[in-house]
Amino acid sequence: MKSPAAAMILAVVSRRSLSQAFTHPKLSPHIASLSTSLRPGLFSTSQQQQTAPEATPATVHNRLSRAHIPSSLDARSLSENLSVVLSHLTTRRSSPQTLDSARQISLLNENRVHLIQKRDEALQSRNSISASVGKLMSKSKGEETEEILQLKHQALEAGSLASDAEEELNKVESEMNLLLASLPNLLDDVVPDGSDDSENECVSVWGDVHALPEELGWSKNEDFTPLWHDDIATNLGGWQSDAAVSMSGSRFVSLTGSVARLERAISSYFLDRAISKGYTEVSPPLLVSRQALEGTSQLPKFEDDLFKILPESHTCNGQDAFLIPTAEVPLTNMHANQILDEEQLPISYVALTPCFRAEAGSYGRDTRGLIRTHQFYKVELVKITTPSTSDEQHHLLTRHAEECLQELRIPYRKMRLCSGDIGFSAQHCYDLEAWLPSTGEYREISSCSNTGDFQARRMGLRYRPNEVDGSDDKDGEKKKKKAKKSKPVFCHTINGSGLAVGRTLVAVLENYQTVEGDVVVPEVLRPYMGGLEKIKRKD
Repeated sequence: MKSPAAAMILAVVSRRSLSQAFTHPKLSPHIASLSTSLRPGLFSTSQQQQTAPEATPATVHNRLSRAHIPSSLDARSLSENLSVVLSHLTTRRSSPQTLDSARQISLLNENRVHLIQKRDEALQSRNSISASVGKLMSKSKGEETEEILQLKHQALEAGSLASDAEEELNKVESEMNLLLASLPNLLDDVVPDGSDDSENECVSVWGDVHALPEELGWSKNEDFTPLWHDDIATNLGGWQSDAAVSMSGSRFVSLTGSVARLERAISSYFLDRAISKGYTEVSPPLLVSRQALEGTSQLPKFEDDLFKILPESHTCNGQDAFLIPTAEVPLTNMHANQILDEEQLPISYVALTPCFRAEAGSYGRDTRGLIRTHQFYKVELVKITTPSTSDEQHHLLTRHAEECLQELRIPYRKMRLCSGDIGFSAQHCYDLEAWLPSTGEYREISSCSNTGDFQARRMGLRYRPNEVDGSDDKDGEKKKKKAKKSKPVFCHTINGSGLAVGRTLVAVLENYQTVEGDVVVPEVLRPYMGGLEKIKRKD
């Protein structure tokens, strides 16, 4: 006989794919409930996961494969692969204007090729004529004959033609670059097709949403309803939203006392853990230039979501200045316009910074609490690597973020974002979503993206592959040749939250609340709280 949870799940699965069932908002709690008896001991030191099969290109999308296009697009490769680009833009649910931009780039590239040919032919003609003039001048012993004067005039005309073509070429290339900046990254073949977050693919689920409630006594009290994090923090005496709003406006919060200390403990734990995994800590600038944001592709598309400094107040190297929306921007740009050696890679950086977002497109959404604020702390993980190790490093960074949730014992699920929900610069992205008892749903707490060489191309971040000396002769013996420097290629960049501090605080407060209104401090955070085991409610 099926349990009510199983019956509901089967009913939805009969109408949807399994991955959609996992992401269905009404089913997540039931799936977690049903899995309790199947997966005991999920909070042991070792990770235990319910894992979906890896996606394959044949089953997850209706778009053309980009497997033969190993890098992001310049104008030439876009023109050569226009059908693939349009296919990916369509599955990304891009606007008609964006698709038109791709077509326009292809047309402009044809014009660019024509102008280059026209310029080069004119320059070749001018040089040839100039050479003839030189020979004639030598024969005439410096006397300018009528023939020489005619040739000089032809050389000037050819030079003028070349200059005109060069000027037109610069205009065409500027227009192409602006249009290219408006196009998102191509999608990895494993990315599923879908219109929005309801069609993201559940890769795995970790943790039992009932384990902590049973330990903390919720299940024994039928009258207990899990509180929202802001109510919990208020009961602990650490929530001062009115004061923050009076100073700064909506979507700002002040935390005080033990709640502020808990937030700091979470930050320190995340930093220390990342450093133990080989990341180098960075304390980056919080103010960056327009060029830096263009490099990581927040600009030009997302300018309305950024906090811009008035130009008369401050600029960055003469450019518009912005508060960072994420430490991804300064961390990735640390090597902009550089050529690294392959031995330096991978580079792994971690930073704790406040982040600032205008949230222009989220009016009316998540107006309560810490889920969506204009200012929040986040520990950011960034990796700079080679194309051959890109996927491996992406999975490694994602695992480092997952392990933070596991050590905190916060139930979560790992989602592969679909084509209609994935970020602008990402070719492949995992979201980690933490369980929140107050609403009975999973909410994003980390987004881990592989951007391929999309950002590196924009910021001029390259590396020089290792040189291979020598070659095999006919007898199989290696003869040393003079080593040639290998041609620089674009790096791959990977970024992810490790984790969002405010949202982790939300998850800790809600999952570790007690019936009495106290909050138990997770074991891994106690060393950062002076050994404190429980934050007491203030009556």
